[in-house]
Amino acid sequence: MAIRGRWWNGSWGCMARRDIWLLSDGRLGRVRGRLGGDGGQGVSYDFTDEASARAMVDRMMKTSAGTWRNLTAAVRQESDRRQIH
Repeated sequence: MAIRGRWWNGSWGCMARRDIWLLSDGRLGRVRGRLGGDGGQGVSYDFTDEASARAMVDRMMKTSAGTWRNLTAAVRQESDRRQIH
């Protein structure tokens, strides 16, 4: 699945950090959320359309503390850079 969106709540540390990914295979959408760092607890939700998946992303951000940052452009740049090399 390709990354369609990536967000971070701007907090560091295993107790405060939150991450959200919006993934798609062109047909289905998946929203992944993680509490904590790399080894943190994760959840995943599958959707049949991107609008429903994006609504879940919005709900997850509204119910979690922090100053949410959209990292989608940075993730895409890194992915493009890796494909060139």
